[in-house]
Amino acid sequence: MNLSEWRPAPRTLVAAGLGIVAVLLVAGGLWFWLGARAERGQAVHADALAQAQAARNPQAPATAKSAAITTLEAALAQAPDAALAAQAAYELGSLRFDLGQFAPARAAWEIALARAGSATVRTMARAGIAAAWESERNFPKAIDAYAAALAAEKDGPFYREDLLIGLGRSQELAGKRDDAIKTYERVLKEVPKLRRADEVRGRLASLASSR
Repeated sequence: MNLSEWRPAPRTLVAAGLGIVAVLLVAGGLWFWLGARAERGQAVHADALAQAQAARNPQAPATAKSAAITTLEAALAQAPDAALAAQAAYELGSLRFDLGQFAPARAAWEIALARAGSATVRTMARAGIAAAWESERNFPKAIDAYAAALAAEKDGPFYREDLLIGLGRSQELAGKRDDAIKTYERVLKEVPKLRRADEVRGRLASLASSR
C-alpha cells in the first residue's frame, strides 16, 4: 500500500483521542492540585506571619513569641517553597533575636536569604545575620557580614546608612579604630540625607580624641 494512501482506522482515532483526553485530564488535575497546595501553603504562612506580628508587640508576653516561633517553624516545614516562606523565615529570625537566641536567629535569616525573591528581604536578612554576630561579640565575623551586606545592598541610602554604621561600630568594638574612622567618614560622604548624623559625628569626635 502506498504510504500516502494510508489513513488511520476510526478505532485508532478514537483510541488516540481518548489518550489525549486522559493526558489533559491528568495534567489538569495536577495543575489544580498544585494550585490548591500553593494556596494552602500561602494561607499557613499568612496565619503564622499574623501571629508573629502580634507577638512582636512590646506589650506581648514572652510566651507569645515562643508560640509564634513554633507556628512559623511549622509553616516552614509544611510549605518550604511557598512565596511567603522567605518572609516567614525573616520573622522567625527576628523573634529569636528578640529572645537573645542569636545562633538560631542567624540560621533563620540564612533561610530567608536563600529563598527571598525580594532584594529588600535579602538586605534585611544580611543585616540581621551581621547583627547576630555582633550581638555575640564575634566582631570579625560581624565586620565580614556587614561588608558582604553592603556589597550586595541595592535598596538605596536608607539601608546603606544602617549597614555602614553597623560596620563602623563593629570595627570600633574590634579595636580597629582607623577602619572605624574611615567607615564613619564614608557614611557622611555616601548618605546624603543622614538620619543619624549626630551619632556618626559623635563617634568620629570620640575616636579622634582617643588618638
